[in-house]
Amino acid sequence: MSDKLLKDDRALAVALAYTPGDAAPRVVAKGRGLIAEEIIHRAKEHGVYVHESPELVTLLQQVDLDERIPPKLYVAIAELLAWLYRVEQGQTADLPDLHIPEDLS
Repeated sequence: MSDKLLKDDRALAVALAYTPGDAAPRVVAKGRGLIAEEIIHRAKEHGVYVHESPELVTLLQQVDLDERIPPKLYVAIAELLAWLYRVEQGQTADLPDLHIPEDLS
């Protein structure tokens, strides 16, 4: 997940990892500025999809490294992963409107 332009014009990025059978995806990398740009660059370099959503990346920045995403983000992340799975299977599908909460509290 990434957001290229925020109020301070510095990139934010969060990388998630999910393995079937896990309770929820985990935050495996996050950063801003040069670190965010490197996360985005490495993802693209390895063919990993980069989704840009200022609202979602801002919420994910609040999750500690190696922690699972909070239940409030399950629906939005599940929608994104389901869409990505369909795309990887060769199906054409429009990205759904993700149900992103306003905060994590």
